[in-house]
Amino acid sequence: MKKILLVDDNEQDRMLYKRFLGKQGSYERLETFEATSGAEALAQYAILRPDCILLDYNLLDTDGLTLLSELKAMASADSLCVVMITGGGSEQLAVRALNSGAMDYLVKQQFDQELLYKTVVHAIEKNEWRQYMARYHQELQGVNQQLRESVEELTDARQQIHLQNTLLTKANTELATSNQQLARTNADLDNFVYAASHDLRQPVHNLRGLFEELQRSATVEDPEADQLWRLLDNSLQALSTTITDLAAVVQVARQPGELTAEPVAVEELTADVLQSLQPQLLAAQAHVATDFSRLPEVTYVRSSLRTVLVNLLSNAIKYRHPDRPARIRVSTYRAGGQPVLEVSDNGLGMDLQLHGPELFHLFRRFHPHAGEGTGVGLFLINRLVRAQDGHIEVESQENVGTTFRLFLEGAK
Repeated sequence: MKKILLVDDNEQDRMLYKRFLGKQGSYERLETFEATSGAEALAQYAILRPDCILLDYNLLDTDGLTLLSELKAMASADSLCVVMITGGGSEQLAVRALNSGAMDYLVKQQFDQELLYKTVVHAIEKNEWRQYMARYHQELQGVNQQLRESVEELTDARQQIHLQNTLLTKANTELATSNQQLARTNADLDNFVYAASHDLRQPVHNLRGLFEELQRSATVEDPEADQLWRLLDNSLQALSTTITDLAAVVQVARQPGELTAEPVAVEELTADVLQSLQPQLLAAQAHVATDFSRLPEVTYVRSSLRTVLVNLLSNAIKYRHPDRPARIRVSTYRAGGQPVLEVSDNGLGMDLQLHGPELFHLFRRFHPHAGEGTGVGLFLINRLVRAQDGHIEVESQENVGTTFRLFLEGAK
């Protein structure tokens, strides 16, 4: 709905304009308001902000051109729509009205209702188009200013990028050199640890033999002798296990080239692992349930998968809850098209918020009272899985249990 303000001191003329504008069956309804003087027109304009003003040139208190100027002072730029109406058809007056800002000019007694309606609608549309163009040009100026600023920023950014690229090239060169040195250092360290663990096996074996002979033949009357023998036996066992685990970790890193993946029947491999762990399972009264129906076979490095299963199942047995029989579940399936090996238990569990960041670190144990161990197993599992671009997710709750979910990225 468009608002039309009729400014005319002649009541009959106002009634005629209202009738002409009200009878049009148009796409748009025109709502008319009236003012009988210049002062009333200014007051009505301030309240209504009409879409168009039909302004009679001859008013009792002013003339149309003066009132037009006063209306322009009240209106925002390019927003005033005025159609001037006069009783005399003066071409000079028409030019002055148009130059002063009127959108159009009509002469009384020389237009009918169709011409009046079309003139008003055309003036409104022309004014709206003018406002649109003004906003468009204003926005365009803003965009041009932004573009100029963007070009300046882009030039500065290019200079910064060029400088950063220069620094990055230098840093990459230094990093490549550092990586080569680090690789050589890691290789030397792995070789040293492997050689040391290999060379220490025989002395530890000799110590074990000497200890057993001493325990068998020596007579010690100290009442705490049994405890001392037990502590010495535990220390030798821990030393032997640590050396063996270190050798296993380093052996993985020292394996030449990339091991070959092959189809592995998971049920068969798991049965083999469980058979090797039978003494521990019996001692712990553990029950292992398996479900490989959803993914009975994976293409993976067999030795790596066996090592993973051995360590996960050993941990599930080792860190069982003392107040209930161990219940372990092993399953395979696909998640998002990716093979998953899942091992869950009802053991001691752990606080992942506290220990999560260190879960796969070497020599970290979170239940040192729960059994023997060196904290190598999870480190080795993570290293094997990540070597095939996989990853591990862990869910755990203290005194409830733990679930390890291995996403075997390299498997098929």
